[in-house]
Amino acid sequence: MASTKDVLDHHIKCFGDGDLKGILSDYAPGAVLFTPDGPLRGAGGIRPFFQAMIAEFRKPGATFRMKEQFVDGSYAYILWAAETPDNVYELGTDTFVVQDGKIVAQSFTGKITPKR
Repeated sequence: MASTKDVLDHHIKCFGDGDLKGILSDYAPGAVLFTPDGPLRGAGGIRPFFQAMIAEFRKPGATFRMKEQFVDGSYAYILWAAETPDNVYELGTDTFVVQDGKIVAQSFTGKITPKR
């Protein structure tokens, strides 16, 4: 079974590679992703969120910088900043709960300023 660090590393790599299938494989069937727009449940609910994020972050000129990354038992936390042609992510943060090698809960929020 994958450790919390293994799951987090895989998740970050898949996001960087634009690998939607890999990202979704990190989630348990009943996982919940809390976003500023409300909770998303299961792969079907989470998929559109990551489709949009991948599309945005795959645009030419997009940058991503990991500022902090912590893992403690079943919990992981990342703090990051990014810029895409559409938005400035002054601050992005995700917290993960991993059980049995899968993400069961995640929260995401950020200070996002549209460029237009």
